[in-house]
Amino acid sequence: MSVVRAGVKYVFRFDEGNAGMVALLGGKGANLAEMKMLGLPVPNGFIISTEACRAYMKEGSKWLDVLWPKVIEHMHYLEHISGKIFGGSENPLLVSVRSGAPVSMPGMMDTILNLGLNDKTVKALADNSKDLRFAYDCYRRFIQMFANVVLDIELDAFEDVLHEVKQRLDVTYDYQIPAEELQEMVSKFKGIVKEKVGKPFPQDPWVQLKMAIEAVFKSWNNKRAVTYRKIANIPDDLGTAVTVMEMVFGNLGEDCGTGVLFTRNPSTGEKELFGEFLINAQGEDVVAGIRTPQPISLLKEVNLELYNELARVAELLEKHFRDMQDIEFTVERGKLYILQTRSGKRTAKAAVKVAADMVNEGIIDEQTAVTRVTPKEIEQLLHRQVDPSVQLCPIANGIAASPGAAVGKVVFDVDEAEERGKKGEPIILVRPETTPEDIHGLSRAAGLLTSRGVKQAMLLSLPVR
Repeated sequence: MSVVRAGVKYVFRFDEGNAGMVALLGGKGANLAEMKMLGLPVPNGFIISTEACRAYMKEGSKWLDVLWPKVIEHMHYLEHISGKIFGGSENPLLVSVRSGAPVSMPGMMDTILNLGLNDKTVKALADNSKDLRFAYDCYRRFIQMFANVVLDIELDAFEDVLHEVKQRLDVTYDYQIPAEELQEMVSKFKGIVKEKVGKPFPQDPWVQLKMAIEAVFKSWNNKRAVTYRKIANIPDDLGTAVTVMEMVFGNLGEDCGTGVLFTRNPSTGEKELFGEFLINAQGEDVVAGIRTPQPISLLKEVNLELYNELARVAELLEKHFRDMQDIEFTVERGKLYILQTRSGKRTAKAAVKVAADMVNEGIIDEQTAVTRVTPKEIEQLLHRQVDPSVQLCPIANGIAASPGAAVGKVVFDVDEAEERGKKGEPIILVRPETTPEDIHGLSRAAGLLTSRGVKQAMLLSLPVR
């Protein structure tokens, strides 16, 4: 059995880190620690370092037994600071578990929300919130996420149940499903788990946590992560950190919600808040692209005070990190929480404008601005574009997700898109929505079109130049 190396710290509270520790805490964890230091409303949590991940990759599952006492110690810290008990029958502590590599890397483990729920704690959550529907909405979400991410069960099995319930009730949104239907859905979801893996859904929160942490470590070497690293020339030996954070809830009612925003428009570079939000929802509904949200600009009409607070946070973070930011947030009963910030991805056109504007605004100098625009982005500016002078006849539209216009044969299967793309065929991949598992097909496609969610592209019947 391995032992912890003398003097090596593997687990850090948010208030023990900063943005300069990105190699150790991952991009997500380091930025959360930095925002905590800035006094922003970040939920409490801790980070298991990339060094722990590298030790796990070397030693295997037995390494978790070495690490586990420190995880328990930090969970007790969260219990103390929150006044809640992990697995408690009266005021249960629930956490999210997220991966976070030192570089932004789509393809890592998806987020697990509401970890700590079981048949006992869900009743306590219902009693505390005085909202049975909310509690079972959280529970069904948790079972679905955990089953997919940790137990490797396809999401379709759960989405089919959800779709059937919505059709039968003639409702559009998740929050319109009543409590008794959600309770029945939880039973069906647990049945799916038992059928697929031959074991009941784990009820012990500590077992859930250990399995989730190991799933994050394992995700460093899953197919989609390895594929992305090869495409992006990212080293294979960096490892990923694990962020464990106290849950805040965007699905408690109409004064709650969740969203993502950019501090500037990632398509054009214009200085404006750009993003999406959902009322009465949890974060993965927006981030995963499985529900279609509202533009962030409409938040002015829904809650002007909240919009202005987000604008203040966005300006502070952009000036502090000296770059355009991509921010995730949740609102719980009117209170804003910031869950993540990172440098925002942008088109080549936006990269040039943002760099030039930030020089003019005194945020960065000219030398830094030059480093913000890569030769590859300059090349993207030369891609074919839709001729703005042509009368358009669109057959579908969405959010621009590519550097130019795309033409190709429609393909509906990701594996087929990969194979035909390898042979040099121009492919338009058409999917209901995309997930990180699709990256091998996405990387070979000339364009992408989805029918729902934020990850949409354009498919137009028009000439290009």
